[in-house]
Amino acid sequence: MASAQRSDLIEQTLVGRRAWACSFFYQTPGRRKIRQSNLLTENVDPEKMAFLLKKQWNSYSLTPLYRFSYAALKSYSEQLAAFITAENQKGIAVEVGQNLRFKVAFSILGGLKGTEQDSDAILIQITSKPQFLSPDKQEKLVWSGWLCCTHGDGEFLEKLAGGFTYFPLLFTNGRESLTVLVGTWLMSTFDCCVKNLVISSLNLTWMAAMWTGCNTESSPCATELYFSVPCSPSLDISFQIHPEDIKALWEGIHQSGDEVTQEEVDLLMTSLEYHFYRHFRIHLSATQLVKIATPIVTAHCDGKVKFLQAEHTVKVLTLLTELATTLILN
Repeated sequence: MASAQRSDLIEQTLVGRRAWACSFFYQTPGRRKIRQSNLLTENVDPEKMAFLLKKQWNSYSLTPLYRFSYAALKSYSEQLAAFITAENQKGIAVEVGQNLRFKVAFSILGGLKGTEQDSDAILIQITSKPQFLSPDKQEKLVWSGWLCCTHGDGEFLEKLAGGFTYFPLLFTNGRESLTVLVGTWLMSTFDCCVKNLVISSLNLTWMAAMWTGCNTESSPCATELYFSVPCSPSLDISFQIHPEDIKALWEGIHQSGDEVTQEEVDLLMTSLEYHFYRHFRIHLSATQLVKIATPIVTAHCDGKVKFLQAEHTVKVLTLLTELATTLILN
């Protein structure tokens, strides 16, 4: 199969053969809670959590996986390794369990559940060894990915048919060709669909508002907003706000400690746009917000995200789980 054809499998929604969907209508809420998981510190593996931080992850949404089993993780590792090796050998059949060039490891990634209803996250790591392995050369990690559900929608999970496991989010880091192969294997093995998770400008503004005032382990960081100007040639604008300034502004707007409203988000952005106009005479409202950088996460409209603080990762995953679920249901 050509590379362009494989890419299409990742970039467009594919219709699964089994009817897993339920009659459930979803709208973007006018208010959101800033949630924290009480399960995070109980089950977290510090080494694995550190592995997730400060890497750029490409994010995708997944429909529920059919007949996924935690007891079969070793088998999945062998099957995926054989599939990747066969694809790299121009389709020559490879027996599962052989000594292969690629090795795959599926493992449970604890600490990312928001509720007991959520499925335990799964970490997938792919290593490769050179064709001519010398004693001083080690296997190299060439691709990583993880599946998770954090504070999944309770009503949706209750209506989900038996035999399905819900991981609405897939994050990947590594070779794009391997991302395509892993996506293809997931779809064929679990009869699911994979689609790029696009983050709208509206949801980027929510991220900027919800997490601007979060306390972090490190020194305070500025909040940065990146705008794209609809002109030719293309023009980008970067707006950096000092942490104390935006914190003071947000505290003057925000009413409830654990809940943010659409009105508060709009007021924050309007205030920042007005401040920018006073100094530069540029209407940011005529541009498109494409990226935000806060003390706990950076996120781009194309779905690229970088988690910066372990203690706030669940907060970010909660919103991304909501966005992925919306994408799947609509």
